[in-house]
Amino acid sequence: MDIKTLITIDPDILGGIPVFTGTRVPVESLFDHLEAGVALDEFLDDFPSVRREQAVALLDAASKLLTSKDVEQLYAAVA
Repeated sequence: MDIKTLITIDPDILGGIPVFTGTRVPVESLFDHLEAGVALDEFLDDFPSVRREQAVALLDAASKLLTSKDVEQLYAAVA
C-alpha cells in the first residue's frame, strides 16, 4: 500500500492532522494505543473505520522508515 494512499493530510479534516485515508482517525492514535500496551485488535475495535490492512501497512511503513540507513533525516523532524 502506497503511503500517499494510506494517510491523508487535509486542512479541512481535523485541521490537517494526518489521518488514515477515508477516516477521521488520527494516525497518532494507533501509536498511542500501542504505546499504552493496547493490542492491534483492540485498536481496530475502538476505531472500526480503520481497516486492518491500513494499520498493518502503516506499521510496516514506520518500521521501514525507522530502520533505514537514512533515519538521520528524521532527527530534524522530531527535534
